[in-house]
Amino acid sequence: MGLFCNICLRITIVIAVLLLIGGVLVACEFSVLINAIVDRMIALRPGSKTFGWWAKPPVEPRISLYVYNVTNADDFLSNGSKAIVDEVGPYVYTETWEKVNIVENDNGTLSYNLRKIYKFREDLSAGPEDDVVIVPNIPMLSATSQSKHAARFLRLAMASIMDILKIKPFVQVSVGQLLWGYEDPLLKLAKDVVPKEQKLPYEEFGLLYGKNGTSSDRITVYTGTENIKQYGIIDKFNGKTHLPHWTTDNCNRLDGTDGSIFPPHISKERVLEVYDKDLCRLLPLVFEREVDTPNDVPAYRFTPPEWVFADVESHPDNMCYCPAGKPSCSPNGLFNVSLCQYDSPIMLSFPHFYLADESLRTQVEGISPPMKEKHQFYFDVQPTTGTTLRVSARIQINLAVSQVFDIKQVANFPDIIFPILWFEEGIESLPNEVTDMMRFAENVPPKIRVVLIVGLCTLGLVLLLLSTFCLIRNSHRQSTLHLEGSNYLATAQVDMNKKQNKENPPNGRY
Repeated sequence: MGLFCNICLRITIVIAVLLLIGGVLVACEFSVLINAIVDRMIALRPGSKTFGWWAKPPVEPRISLYVYNVTNADDFLSNGSKAIVDEVGPYVYTETWEKVNIVENDNGTLSYNLRKIYKFREDLSAGPEDDVVIVPNIPMLSATSQSKHAARFLRLAMASIMDILKIKPFVQVSVGQLLWGYEDPLLKLAKDVVPKEQKLPYEEFGLLYGKNGTSSDRITVYTGTENIKQYGIIDKFNGKTHLPHWTTDNCNRLDGTDGSIFPPHISKERVLEVYDKDLCRLLPLVFEREVDTPNDVPAYRFTPPEWVFADVESHPDNMCYCPAGKPSCSPNGLFNVSLCQYDSPIMLSFPHFYLADESLRTQVEGISPPMKEKHQFYFDVQPTTGTTLRVSARIQINLAVSQVFDIKQVANFPDIIFPILWFEEGIESLPNEVTDMMRFAENVPPKIRVVLIVGLCTLGLVLLLLSTFCLIRNSHRQSTLHLEGSNYLATAQVDMNKKQNKENPPNGRY
């Protein structure tokens, strides 16, 4: 019976040690298991819930636009007065996004076209789409600025054509026309006289012209099923892996995401990258701070670094974005996207020239100083799953106008970075169904890990201590029994010897 008890105690000690080892393993490897489950859950597999959310996001993004209405166009042109602008807006549109024509490829990628439908929300706007604004004539000023280094007779011919067509440096249009398109006489003329290979793909001009509907751009992204580190990363854009515009392969890369998802398990040290055709480049995002989002889901806020639109003196790595050499580099705080805009001298910045030189803002009157909370560009990302929970993409569109003396219509239009409008596009929150999953992935596994570690280690330690105590106690009892047995035998031997001596006395005693 004692032997059986000892065997049971030793088995209990082995179990206790295994429990303690299990607790250590949970402490070290549980996160690996959870990450594997998360990776499996979020990968873009047709038919899965996450695939459905990705293909047709259950959100209603909004874009709010603010137009810089010029209030003294005549004085600006005739008297050389500083331009005065009045920021009007917002003009708000809700959006519906859907990825269509989805094809699953053999290399762990999906190809699709993006459909965006915009719907004007007058109830959220400062006025109707019919509100009239006065803005620079972008087609005209683009043409005159491009002609600055052309032959003089071409500039004079251009001035005559503009005189005949009654084209002026400023146009009066509705907000809806500025965004979605209006017939421009210069573009109409270009259709008839420009060689076919140089023709623009549209006859009207609008800052969002052709964007309300299904895009012709074909995008291919990695699903993450084969390599979760490539989850959501763009493989090809219209069949190309790199842009053709810039001077280095690194600056021509396209391998960012569309901004809705990122490879999971995001650390604060990681640099996220977003590609959008209108940005004409990858936009890097760096960690700024931890934030709380709606439905109590914690997130990391990522923003563009301050050097993203910096001049080459401040950030020499930006030299790759100057394809014509240093004279073509943008001023500090601006990014030249003319190569993506049919050579129109469009410059992007952050709203109110946030993070740009103060001199750019003060070239015109009426633009208030930038405020970080109103004009910063940011993404709030759930770090475990890599899902964007909240985003505010804020960009300002500017026109780089060059003074051309031979064209009388713009002879008094100085060299200037003229602001046109700025917008913020994004989402405020995700549906409860999505955020519930995010919150579960963020909060529950760490609690389970702690419970398992404490439970396994506590149970193992208790069993080990009890088993050790019982073994020591049994060992002591056996030692006592052995000692008592030895004393009993010794006493019995003495008594036996005495009895023998009485029965057989030694010689000489009688």
